[in-house]
Amino acid sequence: MPQTNANPINAATRLCAVLGSPIRHSASPAMHNAAFAQLGLNWRYLAFEVDPKNLRAAIAGARAMQFVGLNLTVPHKLLAVEMVDELDISAQIWGAVNTIKFVSEATGHIRAVGYNTDAEGLANSLHEDLGVNLRGAKVLLLGAGGAGRTAALKLAAENVGELFLVNRTTSKAAEIAGEIRRQFPSVPVTVGYPSGRVDLLLNATSLGLKTDDASPLDEKQFSLSQAAAVYDMIYRPAETKLLLAAKVAGCKTANGIGMLVHQGAKAFEIWTGQIAPVAEMRRAVEGSVYGV
Repeated sequence: MPQTNANPINAATRLCAVLGSPIRHSASPAMHNAAFAQLGLNWRYLAFEVDPKNLRAAIAGARAMQFVGLNLTVPHKLLAVEMVDELDISAQIWGAVNTIKFVSEATGHIRAVGYNTDAEGLANSLHEDLGVNLRGAKVLLLGAGGAGRTAALKLAAENVGELFLVNRTTSKAAEIAGEIRRQFPSVPVTVGYPSGRVDLLLNATSLGLKTDDASPLDEKQFSLSQAAAVYDMIYRPAETKLLLAAKVAGCKTANGIGMLVHQGAKAFEIWTGQIAPVAEMRRAVEGSVYGV
């Protein structure tokens, strides 16, 4: 059972938070608070619903109140690129910010540094949870928002054999395809569905968070029976409509818990300077999502 923090909240308690819209599904507070408790840190992690139009003000407020840092989830990861003082190399490479660290300078100024821990978190989870070898793999990626863009660039960097990009707004997928062709010219990239089998279908959209969401996949254009494995970045619900259909089709499946844990562990290390208790963080997430 995940630990609870024995340290009482007091004037010395340090704060971190996740900002998103929607946010009530987030398991990040359970994960990070368990990690803080494991290491005996007098820190707490909160979650706030923040409309995109208020994101800049929310980041400024956290800075003013001397939060240690923030995580950003849908739909803030691209917007935040223009709202921090400095981009770490990870955010520069992957073009999105999911983690902010507030750094105090000798002048008294507090600098907001943006990081991206999603890319490595995704690659680690695909390897651990699905056993996918990305090099040479044929991949169908759904979504071209902040998470989709990061995933596409990471997949290309891992030298996938062929990448197919699908998004409701085709121009956004085309924009990412163009970026991949410039940065990774050896990786074949196509906007649209493949005609044959793929090794991996990856959902990077938010479709599936709500029970009445439509599937992110148009099965008239691509059948799940053509995918060897299906990964959904969504982790709550633990089985989206896409994953349930993929199981019926005989695909190997995994949700986004592994990605959440690995990106969260890296964010934890950026904020604290300490090695993250990954096993404890995974237990806390699974307890939150599966009720175990």
